[in-house]
Parts: sequence; C-alpha cells; structure tokens
Amino acid sequence: MSEKKGMDALEIGMVESFSKTVTEADVYAFAGITGDFYGVHVDEEFAKQTRYGTRIAHGALLVGFISTVMAKMSSKIPPPGGVSYRYDVKFTAPVKFGDTITTQLKVIEKNMEKSEVIFQALSTNQRAEKVLEGRTILKVI
Repeated sequence: MSEKKGMDALEIGMVESFSKTVTEADVYAFAGITGDFYGVHVDEEFAKQTRYGTRIAHGALLVGFISTVMAKMSSKIPPPGGVSYRYDVKFTAPVKFGDTITTQLKVIEKNMEKSEVIFQALSTNQRAEKVLEGRTILKVI
C-alpha cells in the first residue's frame, strides 16, 4: 500500500475530536493569556446579573479546542502538514464551569487548487447540547 500524499491523507467524511472539562482555572488562565477579564467570565457577581446567571467560558477558548482538533488532522498529512487558515463559527449556547465539551471536525470538502481542506465544526456539552457550530479551513503547506 502506498503512502498517501498531502491532502490525500484526509478523506471526505473523516472525523476527529477532542474532549475537555472546562474549569475555573482554565478560564482564568485563558483570561490571563489574552487579557480578557470581562466580568461574565471572571466576576461571579457581575455574571449573576447577565442572562447566563453565572460565569461562562470565553468563546475564543472553544476556538482553541477547534485548533487542537485541527492539529490532530494536520498531523495526518505528511510534513510539513498544514495550518489553521480560517474559522467561521457561531456560539449557540454558553459553556459554564464544569461543562465537558467535545469538539469534532469532519472533512466536508477539499479544494485542491487552493490546497485547502474544509471542515464542519461542532462542539457539544455533556448533555449533547450544541455550543458551537460552523466551518473551519486547513491550509496545506
């Protein structure tokens, strides 16, 4: 059997995922790294006044989970692999501390001319509620 080259290593329908329970420490570390200390993320008294009623994780943290899965997909491509190129996502529900998030990418299209692999992105919590949906693109380098 011959080794698949470049984009051929990723087939339409291929799925990869990553799961993580989001903790208070994760949210505070993310806030420290990014400088985003908005109250809905780090101030319980402030967050109680919002429609969420409690602190929630940053949406960008979920995009980071997509990046983790993208790295798994990219590692299937022979070196030099690929890099995240575009994220087009919508946050559909809040992620609260203690939620276990599973992020899944599914190969839905390949554009050989542009050396791009397009993925359907989906993140759900432990109750199978959708918290993020959209598409993302891997640029094969």
